[in-house]
Amino acid sequence: MAKPAARLVNAVLDPVLAKRAGLSMALVDAWPEIAGARIADCSCPLKINWPRRTHEDDPFEPGVLVVAADAMAALHIQHQAGEIVSRINAFMGFQAIARVKLVQKTVTPAPPPERRARPLTDAEKGRIDALANDFDDEDLREAVRRLGRSVIAERPRH
Repeated sequence: MAKPAARLVNAVLDPVLAKRAGLSMALVDAWPEIAGARIADCSCPLKINWPRRTHEDDPFEPGVLVVAADAMAALHIQHQAGEIVSRINAFMGFQAIARVKLVQKTVTPAPPPERRARPLTDAEKGRIDALANDFDDEDLREAVRRLGRSVIAERPRH
C-alpha cells in the first residue's frame, strides 16, 4: 500500500528536527490551529530552547519556543503569548513550553494546497447535462454545466 509522501518526509525529518531544534513536524503542521490562521500566515515556529540540565536528577523545566514572525504577527503573538503557550502545552500533552520568544523577520506564507478535481463518470456527466437541458438560454445552460462539473468533481466518489 502506498504511503503519502508527507508521512515519509516527516518520518525522516522529525528525528533531525527533534535533535537539532527540539521541534517536531507535528507542531509545525498544527501551527495554524495553535496560533490562528491569520497569525500563522506571517509566522512559524523555529525551535524550542530547552534549559540545560547540569545533572540528570535535575527537575524538568519547560522550554522556550522561538517563533519567527513579521512585525504585525509579532505584535499579535506578544499579546496572545499566554494563550499560545497554553495551546502548545495542550497539543504536546504536558507543560513543554514556558514562554514564547519572538524573532522578527519576514515569513513567506505557505502556498495553498493545489486542489485537483477528479474526472467525472459518464453517469455524472449525463446527470449534469440532463439538468442543464431544462434551460432555454445556451449561455445559462453552459454555465450550469460548468458549475455542476466543478461541484461534483470536488466530491469524493461513493
